[in-house]
Amino acid sequence: MSQGPVGTSDVVIVGGGAAGLSLAHRLVADGVATVTVVEQPDGPARPAERTWCYWDHADGDGDGDGTGDDFGEAVTATWPLLRVHGPDGGPLTVDPAPSRYRMVRSRAFERLVHARLERSPGGRVLRATADSVRDIPGGAEVRCTAADGRTLTLRSRYVFDSRPLPALPPARTRLLQHFRGWFVRTGTDRFDPAVADLMDFRVPQPRHGLAFGYVLPLAPDRALVEYTEFSRTPLTTAAYEATLGHYAREVLRLGEFTVDTAEQGVIPMTDARFPRRAGAAVFRIGTAGGATRPATGYTFAAVQRHSRAIAAALRDGKGSVPAPHGRRALAMDAVLLRALDTGRIDGPAFFTGLFRRTPPQRLLRFLDGATSVREEWGIGLRTPVGPMLRTALEVPFLPRRPHPAPGTGESPR
Repeated sequence: MSQGPVGTSDVVIVGGGAAGLSLAHRLVADGVATVTVVEQPDGPARPAERTWCYWDHADGDGDGDGTGDDFGEAVTATWPLLRVHGPDGGPLTVDPAPSRYRMVRSRAFERLVHARLERSPGGRVLRATADSVRDIPGGAEVRCTAADGRTLTLRSRYVFDSRPLPALPPARTRLLQHFRGWFVRTGTDRFDPAVADLMDFRVPQPRHGLAFGYVLPLAPDRALVEYTEFSRTPLTTAAYEATLGHYAREVLRLGEFTVDTAEQGVIPMTDARFPRRAGAAVFRIGTAGGATRPATGYTFAAVQRHSRAIAAALRDGKGSVPAPHGRRALAMDAVLLRALDTGRIDGPAFFTGLFRRTPPQRLLRFLDGATSVREEWGIGLRTPVGPMLRTALEVPFLPRRPHPAPGTGESPR
């Protein structure tokens, strides 16, 4: 096919997932730039529906990023209480008021942002496959193939690319957060819709890392029931199915149930330094740009904060964008990942202890990288000090080694 007409806008965003659409919405809503989102056409290459979770204030403005307020229409469910089950089976329920835990399904999120972009003169979504991204004088150029086979060229001042990296940057430690979840429907009421089970350690533990169940009730008889591991290697689908079946039947004792749909994914948990820049006018965002919190896998809330920061940088005329996470948070994550991978700390005991000994609001800020040095010091003194200190002294001297990309997938968080 011959090349189609050249399109221009201030910004081209490659990829219409959480990071791409969040940034497009922020730039257009704030009037910072005109935006074209290049989104994969329907077909086998388009990602399956995914689940994203985050915590925010009940009024939608928990940490000042306006996440819930911006996308509240796409929220599927919220939970005012959080629960952790220790490896001994003991439950620990915390109330993080005024925060709530929220679930967003990707299809609802896409419909909401698409509708807002369509109503705005400064935003549009182009269904096409991005073939190449490169710098050109005065900006960047994206060449892509439309669903009908036409070749299109888009030129802009900046390009933000959210596509997965072909290989991960070198790292000292690399674990994977890999998971499979069932959306189940039970024969009788088995779930408390007010309580989200963030970590249920009543499952067999891997040799390296940790494993836990994860239960998000949608109604008394419906929930997302998931098995998650932080470990070096993903399981086979058959192994996930067997583990999920054991968790649902033997641990949760759900009785008769049906599985409506399933979701599965893999994301990196690594202390790699993700390059934010791929060219003079080309930047990476989302997991490819380091937005996934290394030690937890949480991404959605970080993407919202990063989108705000990028919008502010463009509005102020800056030629670079800030990092999605602060250096201190990444340094702490590097130590925790190494301690988990070496087995120096017991993962289930570590996370259960964090929930037991830390006030809920402070813990959520810590997991989001928003705590002060004084708060972090207090939290650190409640962890296994000896193993963590030994690891902290070791990490700076470890070599960074290349690792293969973990495949596709997005965190349930």
